[in-house]
Amino acid sequence: MELIPHVARCEECVELLVDYIAGELPLERARALEIHLDLCPSCVCFVNTYRSTVNIARTLQPEDIPPELTQRLIEFLRKEKEAPHPRPD
Repeated sequence: MELIPHVARCEECVELLVDYIAGELPLERARALEIHLDLCPSCVCFVNTYRSTVNIARTLQPEDIPPELTQRLIEFLRKEKEAPHPRPD
């Protein structure tokens, strides 16, 4: 019997989500994420919301986004990129 690693925490699910949606997650990790999703309705809701947001964002044209929103988004992303993110041991 082949053991498939399990995504034990919801935080892991969020970390893997971008690659999973893009189809770039290694098969073993994708399967582990799917097992977690089978057991976690909260993460399923999050994944569905994320997918919908990505799909809507793909339809936007740059001129559809108000400049002040663009600036706020850039500032938010800079802060997130620069903020220390603790990693589990």
